[in-house]
Amino acid sequence: MSSATTTVPADALPLSRALTANRLPKWAPAAVAAGSIALGCAIGAVGGLASHLQWGLISALLFVLISYALSAKVEGRRQAKDRFATSVVWVAFILAVVPLVALTVYTIQQGIGVVNGYFLSHSMKGVISSGPGGGIYHALIGTLEQVGLATAMAAPVGLLTAVYLVEYGRGKLAKVVTFFVDVMTGVPSIVAGLFILSLWNLALGFGYSGFSGSLALAILMMPVVVRSTEEMLKLVPNELREASYALGVPKWKTILRIVLPTAIGGITTGVMLAVARITGETAPVLMLVFGADYINSNPFDGPQQSLPMYIWQQYSLVNNDFGYARAWGAALVLIAFVMGLNLIARGIARWRSPKAGH
Repeated sequence: MSSATTTVPADALPLSRALTANRLPKWAPAAVAAGSIALGCAIGAVGGLASHLQWGLISALLFVLISYALSAKVEGRRQAKDRFATSVVWVAFILAVVPLVALTVYTIQQGIGVVNGYFLSHSMKGVISSGPGGGIYHALIGTLEQVGLATAMAAPVGLLTAVYLVEYGRGKLAKVVTFFVDVMTGVPSIVAGLFILSLWNLALGFGYSGFSGSLALAILMMPVVVRSTEEMLKLVPNELREASYALGVPKWKTILRIVLPTAIGGITTGVMLAVARITGETAPVLMLVFGADYINSNPFDGPQQSLPMYIWQQYSLVNNDFGYARAWGAALVLIAFVMGLNLIARGIARWRSPKAGH
C-alpha cells in the first residue's frame, strides 16, 4: 500500500510562494503617509517653498514612491504594483477632496458672522450698497421661483423624453434625439441665455423677468434629467416588463405602473441633482432677469433678484467690506441650499433602494 504524497506543481510554485510571502503590517500605510508628510514639509521648508500646496504635492509624490519601494522590498513586485495603484487612488481622492473642504470651510468662516434672521428676512431696498444692513430675502424668493419654474418645465419633458428613448425609441429619430441630448449636455450656460434673449426678449418682445431666466435654466436642466432618467430606466430588469406583458397589461400601463415606480428613486435623485446644478448659474440670470434690490414675488413681471446674481453684485463693489460680507453670507446660504438638495437626493435614493424593501 503506497502512501499518498501531496506535491505542488512546478508551474504553481511561484504563485504558492507569492501567497505565503511576507506582508507589511496594517499600520504601514499610515506610517508611510505620516513620514511622507513630515519629509515633504521638511523639503519644502529647506527649499524655501512658500506655498503649502507645493509641500503637499511633494508629500503625495513621496508617499507613492516610498509605498512602492517598501512593498517591493518586503512583499515583491507583484504586491508592490497593487500598492502603487492603491496609493495613486488615495492621492487622487485627497487632491479632489482637499479643495472642496477648503472652499467649504473658508466660506463658512467668512459668511457665518453675517447669516442671521435679519439677513434672511430683509431685502436691499433702501440700503446703501457701501453701508451696513440689508439681506437676501428678495434673492431667496427669486431663486426659489426661478428654479421651481425651470424644474416644472424641464422635469416632465426630460422624463418623457427618456421614456421614449428607452421604451419606444428605435430607428433614426431616436438616434437624432440622443445626439441632440448629448450636444445640449455640453452647451455653456451663456449660450442658453443668448438663445432665450434673442428669441423670447428680442424677437417676441418680452421684458426682463424671472420666467425668462427660468427658460434658460430649463434648457440647461433638461439634458441632465434625460440622461439620468434614461440610465435609471435601463436598470429596470426586462423580466418585469415581460411578466407584465404576459398578463396582458398594455405597454403604456406597464411603464406607468411597473417601470417608473421601480426606478422612481433614481429618477428623483437625478432631478434633484439637476436642480442643484442650475441653482448656482449666473450668466443666463444676469442676461435675462436683470436683478432688483426689492422684493418681486411675481416671476412673470419685471426684473427679479437671485442668489448667484446677488453674490456677484455685492462682491463687485470694490473695497467695500459690507458688500464682501453680504456676498460671503449669500454664498454660504447658496452652498447650504445645494448641499441640502444633494442630501435629500441621497436620502430618497437610499429610501427607494431595493435593499430598503420599497
